[in-house]
Amino acid sequence: MSASDRSLSLSAQDPSGNTSWECSSCLGEAPQEFVGFTSCHLSPPVPCRVLPRAMCSGKLQTGLLVGGYFLYLLVGAAVFQALERTAEKQQKMAAAQMKEAFLQNFTHLTVAEMEQFMKNLTVAIQNGVYPVGNESQTENSNWDFSNSFFFAGTVVSTIGYGTLRPKTAGGQIFCVFFALFGIPLNIVFLHRVGKILSLLCKKLGKFLYEKGMRKKIKFLTLLFFLVTGILVFLCLPSLFFQITEGWSYSEGIYFAFITLSTIGFGDYVVGKQPGRIYFSYYRTLVAIWILFGLAWIALLFNLLTTVLEDTEKIIVKDLHQIGKVGEDNAASQPRRCWPVQFIPEEELIPPRGEGDAQKMESSAAEDAQKNGVSSSSF
Repeated sequence: MSASDRSLSLSAQDPSGNTSWECSSCLGEAPQEFVGFTSCHLSPPVPCRVLPRAMCSGKLQTGLLVGGYFLYLLVGAAVFQALERTAEKQQKMAAAQMKEAFLQNFTHLTVAEMEQFMKNLTVAIQNGVYPVGNESQTENSNWDFSNSFFFAGTVVSTIGYGTLRPKTAGGQIFCVFFALFGIPLNIVFLHRVGKILSLLCKKLGKFLYEKGMRKKIKFLTLLFFLVTGILVFLCLPSLFFQITEGWSYSEGIYFAFITLSTIGFGDYVVGKQPGRIYFSYYRTLVAIWILFGLAWIALLFNLLTTVLEDTEKIIVKDLHQIGKVGEDNAASQPRRCWPVQFIPEEELIPPRGEGDAQKMESSAAEDAQKNGVSSSSF
């Protein structure tokens, strides 16, 4: 630690011992008037600016983490877009040609040709190509930047809807390495966001404590955390999905929870409704909502896990106490409930220790001596 980071407490006496001074300096250097004195006591260095520096360091780390995380997603989105867009364009052109051929010759198709058409149509839909209306045209790409960013977010968050996935060899290999480093980075990011949310809850608890609500701090803090999170990450987004996607509100709630819990069935996916027009970067905003919603629901699951574990401990403790009380009752039952005549004699006679036996032997010997009987006569 440098001299500028120390807080020094100085006490000095002059040679006569009559005058003493005390001072404190964050610069770590003794004032000149103390030089030459015979005794000078330096207390252990105490950091005087650790808190501000720690706060600045924490903010810097958070900023670098958030910036690096989103930069990682942006780079991944750009690479996926470059690798997959051309192949998707070719698939859409092939699907359009297949649809056109079917419409021209559908009255003359044999059973085998119809079966082949159905197989090709199924493969096209599995690859994200929907030959409905103008959907098979090349201008509407599933691998534009917004969709690519959305896909990158679903990869690092391990949701994996399955409706959008890389088909080229280069895209698949890149996806492996992108997920290999992106998933740990996502865990670190969620951990940092969780710390920020926990800090906000602590500040709320401190505010409630200062307001005199000391007995209900935990309950009110938990209630605020639950209500705010449900409102921000479940209720309001579900209303937004209802308007944008045409789903019912219950379907929006279902999609939001299945997504944030990383279950990701893939039965509901944003931005995939045929015939609907979505605004630019719609799926990018959804991806950002997913990333921050994951941090909230991870804290919620952690909290529920803690509550269940504490409840289990309380139940086990109560069962132990009930068992202990039952054993005590069983041990004391013969003495309390049974009449004296039904209790064995051994239980009626109190146990005697070694001291009592010795006392009985000594008293017996004294009685024998008084009666003139010697122990040798036996």
